[in-house]
Amino acid sequence: MRFVQIRQFTESDWPQVWEIVRSVVRAADTFTYDPAMTERDARAIWLEHPPGETVVALDGDDVLGTAKVGTNRPGPGSHVATASFMVAPVNRGQGVGTALCRFALAWARQRGYAGMQFNAVAESNKSAVELYRREGFEVVGTVPGAFAHPVHGRVGLHVMYADLTVAPGPRTTVVAT
Repeated sequence: MRFVQIRQFTESDWPQVWEIVRSVVRAADTFTYDPAMTERDARAIWLEHPPGETVVALDGDDVLGTAKVGTNRPGPGSHVATASFMVAPVNRGQGVGTALCRFALAWARQRGYAGMQFNAVAESNKSAVELYRREGFEVVGTVPGAFAHPVHGRVGLHVMYADLTVAPGPRTTVVAT
């Protein structure tokens, strides 16, 4: 697994983050975002406002991936967190997504969230589903045919959940700066 530094997003990160977001969204095979999304739309969707946060995973000055974390729903649902992750295509399979997921879980635990929910994980995104399962998530439901994959056609969207009230298993420590 590759060692990455995870830190809060700064404005100077945006050009590299935009390249990642653009490539992931245009591929149209994992996120439910419009593949024709503009840079302005991407900023509005990806950059979280407090109490949420947007972070980057770095190797030196190179942004390898990015995540956003926050409250899944307001009001009576505000005790459940959510997160989204994007890794540059060239950096996939090197532990960047795992580091970002672990960061998100630690972030939510530190803030007292009872759980973390992912609302729309394409079932065809096998590597993400496997990663989330390894990190304690389970599929709690699947909406059949809810995601139009460019190769596989209509596939299900999983709702995945991790209970944060249970102590996590042994994990590598995540250090955020």
